[in-house]
Amino acid sequence: MTTKKKLHELVDTLHLAGIKAVLAEELARAEKNGCPHSELLYRLLAAEHAHRQQRSLLYRLQQAKIPVDWTLESFPFNLQPTIHKSQIMSLAQLDFIGKAQNIVLIGNPGTGKTGLAAGLLRKALVAGYRGRFYNAQDLLDELYTSLADRYSPRLIKKLCRYDLLVIDELGYLTLNPEQVNAFFKLMEQRYGQKSTIVTTNLDYDLWYDLFANKPLVDALLDRLRHHCITVKIDGPSLRRPEHNGDK
Repeated sequence: MTTKKKLHELVDTLHLAGIKAVLAEELARAEKNGCPHSELLYRLLAAEHAHRQQRSLLYRLQQAKIPVDWTLESFPFNLQPTIHKSQIMSLAQLDFIGKAQNIVLIGNPGTGKTGLAAGLLRKALVAGYRGRFYNAQDLLDELYTSLADRYSPRLIKKLCRYDLLVIDELGYLTLNPEQVNAFFKLMEQRYGQKSTIVTTNLDYDLWYDLFANKPLVDALLDRLRHHCITVKIDGPSLRRPEHNGDK
């Protein structure tokens, strides 16, 4: 058996998919150009590293469960003049994650809150952070179900490991006291440790009506807004027919 064949078999055995994809080409290049062994080894390892990075990104994107295909590059800033593009692109540098800051996007339905949150989450995932996108009602329902299964501590611990958690459409929801308490516990444990993006159609003073527990809302807002960037969107809905499907 030739050395080349042994090499190909060894690459298969070790499941080095990145190297496998370029091995024949790189060996041919090395033979033709007479490149040093160190250069060949570097190029093969670089290909494997790039493959693993791409696979890791695809996994993070899959696990994040982003429900829309928004990116900040495709966001129609020209149709929503109340959003300052420079501010959003500054947030896209992701310094807020390193500082464990929160972002709250407040605006009427259809004004682009979900798109901005999804775009920022995508940026974070590409940069190597772990994140998750949740519809607010789905998150609160999952927290409630976990109470009955005695899974709540583990679920909250899991949610607290995400570098960036997006909670979308926090609005006029149907909540019970157990859901409210579990939600506050989650936010309390993420406070000062990890970043959270909340999108909502409710100004802060209306959160008291939503959660119906003034002491807990006081504590939540105190923590959420301590290291927080609030973006208010007062513009038109992007779902109007003339926008041809823009959200």
